Amino acid sequence: MDDEDLTDDQIDALLRQAESRLRGLNGTSAVASASIPHPGLESGSRRTMRLDPGDVVKPYVSVSGDVAHADTRRLLDDCERQLSGKSRRVEDPVVVKTRSIESRKATAGSDWFNLPRTILTPELKRDLQLLKMRSVLDPKRHYKKDDSNSKVPVFSHVGTIVEGPTEFYSARLQNRDRKRTLVEEVMVSETSTGRFRSRYNDVQSIKTSGKKSHYKALKEKRSWKIHN
Repeated sequence: MDDEDLTDDQIDALLRQAESRLRGLNGTSAVASASIPHPGLESGSRRTMRLDPGDVVKPYVSVSGDVAHADTRRLLDDCERQLSGKSRRVEDPVVVKTRSIESRKATAGSDWFNLPRTILTPELKRDLQLLKMRSVLDPKRHYKKDDSNSKVPVFSHVGTIVEGPTEFYSARLQNRDRKRTLVEEVMVSETSTGRFRSRYNDVQSIKTSGKKSHYKALKEKRSWKIHN
């Protein structure tokens, strides 16, 4: 059957059937904007669907005659407008990239617990030299031979050993014995033991053996024994 053979009443009936089917399938909310019979309309008039466009954004540009005007108040929000009124700092991208690379090299990485780069101070330099000569601190302890050409570590961190509660009497370091650096601790222990001084005297006696000062010392010892 062609559309030309349908009357207005038949088309109206088909539209009503389609509207009822849409209401049954999608609910009344999906077709809330569909056409509803008006008491002012005639029964034989054709009903059409009215679409609700919702909130339409008002255009930024308005045309009056042949001239277009832009609403500058709507181009930026309040936050961006406040930022646009302030001065901005523009940095060289090469400098920014170089700085980021240096910041990544500032630590040893997450695999090494982000150890910082070594800042060689005079105190740290003396401590590292003392660690190289640690074999002479205690003659009863033996360490692996250290390479004399070893360099300063690139990444390092200086910390303080904190003893546990079970080591209060066995391995606790008293506050009066705590010093800022390893060198200061060694000097304090040397004052109490005198190990380095005695070792120095032994080395000097060996070096001066057979010389004039050696015989002088022997004569003084003999003369002291004779007079006593």
